This record gives sequence, C-alpha cells and structure tokens, in this order.
Amino acid sequence: MIIVVRRAVVLMVLMIAIGVRAQEGRFNPIGAVEAFWLPDTACAAGLGWDRIIFDWAQHQPTGADDWNTLNVDDRWLDAARNCDREVVAIVKHTPAWATDGAVNAGVPRGLDLPIDDPGNLWAGFMRRAAAYYAPRGVSRFIVWNEPDIPAGTYGFIFEGDLNQYARLLKVAALAARQGNPDVRIHIAGTTYWHDVNAGRALYVDRLLEVIAADPDAPAHGYYFDALSVHVYFRTDTVYDIVLANRAALDAHGMSDKAVWIVETNASPNLDPAWRVERPNWQITLEGQSAFLVQAAASGFAAGAERIAAYKLFDWNLAPGAESFGLIRADETHRPAFDTWTRLAALASQWDTARASLARTATSVAVRLPHSDGRETIIAWARAADPVQVRITSSAGFATMGDAFGSAGQMAARNGAFTVALPGAICNPIDGCPVGGQPLIVTLPSLADAIEMP
Repeated sequence: MIIVVRRAVVLMVLMIAIGVRAQEGRFNPIGAVEAFWLPDTACAAGLGWDRIIFDWAQHQPTGADDWNTLNVDDRWLDAARNCDREVVAIVKHTPAWATDGAVNAGVPRGLDLPIDDPGNLWAGFMRRAAAYYAPRGVSRFIVWNEPDIPAGTYGFIFEGDLNQYARLLKVAALAARQGNPDVRIHIAGTTYWHDVNAGRALYVDRLLEVIAADPDAPAHGYYFDALSVHVYFRTDTVYDIVLANRAALDAHGMSDKAVWIVETNASPNLDPAWRVERPNWQITLEGQSAFLVQAAASGFAAGAERIAAYKLFDWNLAPGAESFGLIRADETHRPAFDTWTRLAALASQWDTARASLARTATSVAVRLPHSDGRETIIAWARAADPVQVRITSSAGFATMGDAFGSAGQMAARNGAFTVALPGAICNPIDGCPVGGQPLIVTLPSLADAIEMP
C-alpha cells in the first residue's frame, strides 16, 4: 500500500496532525538543559533557550530572610542574555525549615494561606524570585518536576497529592505575578508512563480537571501558560505523548496553552568512549543522533512550541554512570552535539506552527514549511527494513542531508525525488525504539505530494 501525502490534502494517512498554536514572535525553539555550564559552546551552537534549576532550598537554606543567589550565578544569566538564549527556571526543593514533610520533597508549610500572608512560605519565595530575576532576563518558571512519580519510586520529588500540586501551581502563579506581571508559569514535566502503566488517567488530565473546577481559575489564565513534557528513548512516543497533552488541554478548554518538550534524548549506552551497562534501551551514538532529529520533527508536528535536549553537558558524572550529554564529562563532543547544532540552525527557519506528520507501518515523513515558501521534509524508516519515499515537486533540485551534517544537491527525475531510507537498528529486547537514520530534504518550494510505503 502506498500512502500519498499531498499539499494541504492527506489521503489514507494513518496519523496526521497540524500544530495550531500561537507563535511568540521570532525565537529559536531548539534548546538544551543546563547549557550554562559551557556558555560559549551553547552560543556557538545557536541554542535558543536553556533550563536551569533554581533551587529553593539553596536560595533560602535557613529561613525566609535568606537570599543566596550563588545557586544561579549572574554570570550564567548574563552569558545567556548576551547570546539571545532565554533562561527558563525550574523551581523545586523545599527547604527543611519550610515544610513538615520530607526535606526537598515536602509540601511547603502555609500553602493554603492567602498569598499575602507571610506564613505562606512558597508564595513569599515565588514573589521574590519573580521580582529579583525579571531584570536579569528570567520570566519563565516551571513549577517543580515530575510530581506524578509516587513515593518510594526512583525519581520521587514531591510528597503532595494532586490537589496540593494544583495549589502549589496556583500560589506560584498568583505570587509570581505580583513580583513580575509578565511572568510565565509552566506546569511541571511529567513522566506519562507512571499513569499509563498503572492504567489510570494521565496526571495532566486529572490536574487540568482540578484547575478547571476552580471558579477563580479563568480570571487568572488557569494559573499557567504552558505544559511541560518529558519523553525519552522511543521515537514514536514523542508524537503520541505531545498529542496526548495537547488533547488534554483541548478537552478542558485550554487550547491557547503551549506544550513544550522540556526534556528529550536517547542516551547512548553503546558509546565506545563511555560504556554503560543497562538491561534495555541499547542505543548507539548514531541512534542518539537519529532520535534527536526524529524527536524534534515529531514534536513540532504534534504541536510542541519548543524542544530541549537533556542535556548539553554531563558536567559531573562518574565513569559508567548513565550519560545523556551531547557533550561527555571529559568535554569531548558526541555526534549528537553536531546534530543538535544543525537542527538549531534549521529550526530557526521553520514555521513550526504549520508542521505536519504522516506515519505508516514502515515510514514517517514530517513536513516543515519555511516562512519564505521553502519546505523541509524529514523522513525515516520505522522498522529494520529500508524503504523508499517519493516526493513529487515542481522544483528541479533539492538539498538532501543527514543527521551528521552531510548535505548535497539532488536533481529531480520525472518531477520527483526518490529518497532511500535505511532501516532502523533493532534488538530483541527493545524492538526498534529509534527509527533508521533520517534524511533531511529541503525544497525551494512546497512539495506537491509524498508517497510513502
């Protein structure tokens, strides 16, 4: 069976989505977590944004009068601002003095008090942080991290239940807007799989239901501006998880909210320079690069506004520990660094709001129009067998490249370009978590159709 994806019309497509959301003006949507460790490298890579931990317990280690900003060095913020790289703060970790629960994970004391009550310690911190960091270029705050992970499970970081997280978010929004009226609040990234594996509704879905039930929420923009998504290792899930989050927003009447992929990667345990033993997710260096291209393309097609790789640099990692960095702990670059740099250059040209994806049993093609009328098509095989995709176009030539920076011109034959896609690297444990090496085709005008097996 051949799937034909035409300009503005899709015939027999198994899955397709066109992102419909507001663009925030000109920005580079490609970022990396903790890029601040290597600011010159991040600048040269053209990254558009960075996520940095703003640790409450380090800002205020002994009491509400503390204000220790060495946790977020002004030099990091200056370097980012000088390179037009936006810093997004992730705020987490309750100080011991501010909770009756576990240090770092406990619910802040006084959370249910009015936000102007000095006893509402979380409100006091968020108000002060928003005001202090606004002139330093920070106006986005992600409220905590992965609150859907239950106690006793690896990664557990918040003791509160769903209603308490909703209150944490509400207080953060209201108090931070007092400190900086232009602040933007992001819901914490969630794992998705803890809910799916337990057979329950997504944490995000249940959270939005609680928020929507608050009669004051509409007047305050429902207390947030964006959802955060974390997704790793399996290419297909990037598209699916972003769509699930997008659907949750739509179902609760919050379609104007953005979805950001704040963390994504496939860490390469089969890196010859940094071997890691683990029972599944057998990923090569080439697989990491392929995943990042596929994740970025899929994410934009599903409606993600921005995407960040986790992370730029493994700055403090013991040998043999799981390594996600585009740059290893010894500061040598993985091929994925060059891949992400290339994507940053390309993505600044794309009109990602018009991205779309078509997926068959054997292949994926993502269309990424440019604002100047050109179009980039990223395609890959989903399984072990190689496949061919045929792009029909009135253009006589196109540029074709790969995840590693190789590129060259190709000529059309009989009004079309035939692109041979190599098969994926598969194994008995994981199947084919990452598709085959993607090919990146840029046309001087929109393609007429894409024929996919």
